[in-house]
Amino acid sequence: MSKEHKNSLANAASAYLRSAMHQPVEWNEWGEEAFQKAQAEDKPILLDIGAVWCHWCHVMDRESYENEDTARVINELFIPVKVDRDERPDVDSRYQAAVAAVSGQGGWPLTAFLTPDGKPFFGGTYFPPLDQHGRPGFRRVLATMAEAFQKQRSDVDESAGSVMAAIEHNESFNGKAGNPGPELVGRMVAAVLKQFDARSGGFGAQPKFPHSGAIDLLLDAASRVSVGDGAKLGEQAKQAALVTLEKMSKGGIYDHLAGGFHRYSVDEQWVVPHFEKMAYDNSELLKNYVHGYQTFVEPECARVAREMIGWIDVWLSDRERGGFYASQDADYSLDDDGDYFTWTSDEAAAVLTPEEFAIASAFYDIGEIGDMHHNPAKNVLHVRRTLENVAKANNVPLEAARERLASAKTKLYAARLKRPTPYVDKTIYVGWNGMMISAYLEAGRVLDLPEVRAFALKSLDRVLAEAWSPESGMAHVVAYGEEGGKAARVAGVLDDYVFVAHAALDAWEVTGEMRYYRAAEAIAESVIARFYDKVGGGFFDMENAADGEVRLGALSARRKPLQDSPTPAPNPVAAALLMRLEALNGREDYEVKALDTMEHFAGVVEHFGLFAATYGLALQRMVQRAVQVCVIGDDANARKLEAVALARYAVNKSVIRLRRDQLGALPPALAETLPHLPGLKGEGSFAAICNGKGCLPPVSTADELIEAMNQAL
Repeated sequence: MSKEHKNSLANAASAYLRSAMHQPVEWNEWGEEAFQKAQAEDKPILLDIGAVWCHWCHVMDRESYENEDTARVINELFIPVKVDRDERPDVDSRYQAAVAAVSGQGGWPLTAFLTPDGKPFFGGTYFPPLDQHGRPGFRRVLATMAEAFQKQRSDVDESAGSVMAAIEHNESFNGKAGNPGPELVGRMVAAVLKQFDARSGGFGAQPKFPHSGAIDLLLDAASRVSVGDGAKLGEQAKQAALVTLEKMSKGGIYDHLAGGFHRYSVDEQWVVPHFEKMAYDNSELLKNYVHGYQTFVEPECARVAREMIGWIDVWLSDRERGGFYASQDADYSLDDDGDYFTWTSDEAAAVLTPEEFAIASAFYDIGEIGDMHHNPAKNVLHVRRTLENVAKANNVPLEAARERLASAKTKLYAARLKRPTPYVDKTIYVGWNGMMISAYLEAGRVLDLPEVRAFALKSLDRVLAEAWSPESGMAHVVAYGEEGGKAARVAGVLDDYVFVAHAALDAWEVTGEMRYYRAAEAIAESVIARFYDKVGGGFFDMENAADGEVRLGALSARRKPLQDSPTPAPNPVAAALLMRLEALNGREDYEVKALDTMEHFAGVVEHFGLFAATYGLALQRMVQRAVQVCVIGDDANARKLEAVALARYAVNKSVIRLRRDQLGALPPALAETLPHLPGLKGEGSFAAICNGKGCLPPVSTADELIEAMNQAL
């Protein structure tokens, strides 16, 4: 078929959908029109869910969807629908649950066969074009599914009914348990420690994912001053968190030339990654490294965090208008398998002096035999030895080795930039921006990077201006990255609301500007009105349906997400949001709904281990109660007090920076206490520790503040 041919995806806005506009398959976007067509023609729907960064999605596109003969079969027997999982997480999550129920597997590309009303009756992930390695070929699957739909309709309908029940069951946890407390937090920390890989860092075996929530849960446990068993658990948590952060940043999952982390590692040692880089992984890992530095003053954590910011600034940021882009692909074409990021020994030697190559090849483990299956000469840069050992082996002073390594790194990166570059999806998604804004605000404060803080605020202002209104709610997308195509507004899901509300609260803590506090409160009100389950407690991931509204396909299934997958689960994030606000406005109804949400899952949460770390963090916040360190003033001493206040990460601690002229406009709970403290008549800066119910007497020196914080935490 000629390049001139275009299917209806030429009108789409998503980069993933637009990449398929020239395929001979007559694709439809997800929507009523496609479902009406399927019902009118009484044909099953072939649903393909993928993403622009997904290597195997592009493989299946090339092998099957760009094949004229396969396309002819699809167009004749099915109504084909293509979905971008980043653009429609609500659709993806439900059909992932469906395919997991049918085949026991999930991931992308997701290939599902649906009845004309959108109920799934069969599915899988990647199908090869022809039978191979015991897997049925896609052509055979297409013929079998079409025949089953035509000749065994009652079986198909029955199967679809049971799959729909499985989707509902999969995410409607009925595990209510009263009054979850510190013992449950302790058991959750212990469960994470049980999966810790002491040799290579991280959790479990290969493939290895970062599990940022679990790392924060450990860092929080490690930062608390405990005695007895608590101290022992804290020491184990510290060890597990710091070893994991170190091993990941030395592994090939980390981009040693540009900064930033790839999505996951295929091996236990973090050497060979899946090379795509996601905004959401990097936002949460940035927090982990900032928290590691905050608590243990580990210089390597600060270095990695700064390098990550450098990469995000250059590759994932709209510097002009604010906002963070979605992802960078693993490869620039299907013939490239991580080639952009990897090096043969000859490629490295060609751009370095012999002295630089001697140091860099030893430090980054660049050898004649590399790490990649498809091309064993290709090396993934990773660190196996210390620079001290490399310098000694090469008989050069450490300082000379350091200079040569820095120079080699600069040259390798410059050479890499000349290679064809993997695609960056410049779509600005609301929820992922909320996460990244929070990460930038934390990093900007802890590492004292004012320009990072300023870009976070600029990005938040854009999200609030372009994606949020109290009347119509939150959108899921701020802006698409591709020219052409028209996008209908995609309604925000629970994640979008809660991550942006947290970002707005973070912005208020940093600036003292009440417009950010008011935005957080307004979004929280909207979350309760649109997503809260008044009957069973907890929050649905999609807005409650309007009267008479019919949801397409599996969107009729209700979900209350509890698992981190891999972004933090929005139910505990919503509960944490209500707790943060209640500590500032004293709203008892917020406290009740937060507790209700935590109790809703308390009976089942332990079954999820690593994948329930965000719940563990929210529960720790609830158990420990809020500690608000308010730093008032605008001089050198105020900056010093803020630095002291920021030392040590604890999930229930917030550091609020205010100028004296802002004491007249505060959230209700602070307005009742803070302006009436003794000592406000003086000139200098001071700090006061509050907890939503009252404040301790103000202190004005670093030592006094450290003492007061040790008592409060």
